[in-house]
Parts: sequence; structure tokens; C-alpha cells
Amino acid sequence: MTDTPRLYERAAANPFDALWDISDGRTFFCGPLYYNANHQHGAPVFLAGLYGKFRLKVAGSDWLSCRTAVIPAGVWHELDVGGDPLAVFYIEPTIAGVEALLPLTRNTRSVNGALVGNGGEIAFMRDLYETRYDPHWTAQPLTDLLSFSKRKSQTETIDPRISEVVEFLFEHGDDLTSVITLAANVGLSPSRFQHLFTQQIGVPFRRYRSWNRMRQAISEVIKGHNFTVAAHATGFSDSAHFSHEFRKTFGAAPTVGLHNLARLQH
Repeated sequence: MTDTPRLYERAAANPFDALWDISDGRTFFCGPLYYNANHQHGAPVFLAGLYGKFRLKVAGSDWLSCRTAVIPAGVWHELDVGGDPLAVFYIEPTIAGVEALLPLTRNTRSVNGALVGNGGEIAFMRDLYETRYDPHWTAQPLTDLLSFSKRKSQTETIDPRISEVVEFLFEHGDDLTSVITLAANVGLSPSRFQHLFTQQIGVPFRRYRSWNRMRQAISEVIKGHNFTVAAHATGFSDSAHFSHEFRKTFGAAPTVGLHNLARLQH
């Protein structure tokens, strides 16, 4: 009697079979990727090759072969995954800093601001991916993992004034309130606000606002909207503008990760 094939093997003919979860200040993607050109994120990220190593180039380093990595917000990097599934797990600054992701990787070394490893929470991420067709799939294990990781790390809370602005962006993804107004609302001068924001979050305010808007747009696509509707709902002028910003944010076209979604959580 033939064993039931793994879900990954069953889906191998579909190069865009992806799992997304965006909720509670975290963003999780798991699916096949190919080449992601040089890019930077507005939030720290944990990466894990589910079935083997992937290639990573960090801030001008040589290409590295690794199984896991933690990349802080604002660090430029390239990925060469070769079509294999990669787990990509971001956390927002109101949840925790990059320190909360460090316990997820093992056998590490530091490379140009990133932490590159040969082990870590790989099986955990693979299990989430291979059960993505389960009608009872839930993101609760991610919540539990992050809580466990935060307890093991030395996490620092961000300045409440910066946290207030980030929370505002979460609630108003398409908002374009000026820096002058936002700074005044939390009792800071524009220059002090800009300096403190970059210091606390890891990227300038404008870059983080773009990241947050992209996150909101992806949420709209996950809900079932097309790129045009998602773009207009989150302040992009049209789908071409959304696609352009997606490439800047992730180093690849949105079709790589946002078509034929296997499991949707919101």
C-alpha cells in the first residue's frame, strides 16, 4: 500500500503554493521562492529553509549557504532559494524587537548585522506548511512559539511615543498624515521624532510607513481582493504602483507569493 504523499510533494507542480498569516503584529509567509533581489524590510525577520539550505547575501557579503537566519529591520539582503519552500516570519515593533527572533536559530554566526545559522525551528515551520490544507489550521502555534522565544530573549520595549505612532499606522494603513503633525501629537519635534523612530524601529519613519502599507495591502489580497482593489484600499495609486513597491520591499514580483494561496488567515 502506497503511503500518502506529503502535502509539499502533492503541491510540487504548483510553484505558487503559499501560506500566509497576517495578524496581531506579525506576518508569516511560507512557500516556494526563487530569487529575491537586494531589498530591506521595515521589520525584523526569521528565515528557515524547510527542506534544505538556501543562499543568502547580506549587505554586500559573499553568498552564504545557510538553513536559518535572522535579519534586523533595515538590513539589505538578497535571497536565492531555487524554488524550494522558505518560512519567513516578521514581527512588528509593538510586539518585540529582533531579539525575540534570535532563539529561533542555532549554530549561528554574525554576518554584516544579520545572524546566520545551520539549525533552529525548522521542523516547526515545516509542520505548519505541510498542514496548510487542514480545515482546522490555526496560527496559535506561531503565537506560542513567539511567546516562548520572547521569554528566552532580552527584549526591550520601545518608547511609548513611538509605539503610539506605530499603533496609529496599524489602524490607518493608508494614512498620509505629515511627520510634523504626528510628531506634535506625541510631543516631539519633527527632527527628534525622526531620529528616535529610526533608533527604535531600525528604519526611518517613511520606510516603515511604506512597509506597513504593504502589509495592509497583502492582507487585502489574502481576503480575496485583486491587486487593484487592494492597492486602492491601502493608498497605492493603482496595481502597478503596488507591484513596484512590492518589488522594492521583497525583491520579487507579487505574483511569486500572492497567487494560488493555500491557506488564508486574517
